[in-house]
Amino acid sequence: MISSMPGMIRLVTILAAALALLAAVLLAIASAAQQRAAASVPDDGGGGLRLMGVLLRNKLWWTGTLCDAGGFVCQAAALGVGSLLLVQPMLVTTLLFALPLGARWAHRRLRRSDWVWAGLLAVALATFVISGEPTAGIDRAPPERWLPAGLVLGTVFVVCLLAAATRRGTTRAVLLAVCVALAYAVTDALTKGAVSQLDDGVYAMLRTWELYGLAVASVAGTILQQQAFQAGNLGASLPTITVGEPVIAVVLGVTVLQEHLRSDGAEWALIAVLVVVMVVATVALARSAARSPQAAPAAA
Repeated sequence: MISSMPGMIRLVTILAAALALLAAVLLAIASAAQQRAAASVPDDGGGGLRLMGVLLRNKLWWTGTLCDAGGFVCQAAALGVGSLLLVQPMLVTTLLFALPLGARWAHRRLRRSDWVWAGLLAVALATFVISGEPTAGIDRAPPERWLPAGLVLGTVFVVCLLAAATRRGTTRAVLLAVCVALAYAVTDALTKGAVSQLDDGVYAMLRTWELYGLAVASVAGTILQQQAFQAGNLGASLPTITVGEPVIAVVLGVTVLQEHLRSDGAEWALIAVLVVVMVVATVALARSAARSPQAAPAAA
């Protein structure tokens, strides 16, 4: 029985990674579709609930929303069997799927350098997962353990939201995207806690505070995401969300849920290099997307 444990852990890791990749594909389609739909609404046409009212009548936005829901289900399933340290970095691949899709819809080609950076990002991510061997911590943490992290994240959220209210264009899109990343990262961490209670039945999950916390964070993130997509090019908001969400979620996994990497010595140096490569590659892809023409508006 003991000898079979490493094999079982490996299978669980593969399952979690596969579910995370499937979630990334669905979320990429959702992001590209929702940005295309939001871009069809003039920036002076209103935001928040008014913007959502317009998008609710857009078929393309609904396609993106259904893919978004499917991606969330796959992500929740991945978090049910894997750690935040494993699942959330895998979601960076959303950028690899979304940018080519956005380029195709905008009738343009990605440059050769874009594919090089994309390849580096994929290799660095795979190496990170293999060498770091992310391990699970606890599924749920008491509210008092969440308090310090909540105060820090809440302060950053409010500051970025207030700053975005006085900005336009790319700056507004990035600030709103930071808020989205914060909201979705909290959603990810709380989802892991809520899903863990399904072993005791749906009623047990309905009694958890995490379920209602993630519902509030998810709704706030969804509304702000549409505003970020409306404010600027996909290359301004999507990379910030795609990178910011897993980074913040990983920090929550380590500080709140007690997850860790099984690495020592030279492996930590390798992990540091891999993180730098992933950040640089993502920034390069984001800048490339930002220089590209704005996607053609979808028919509302």
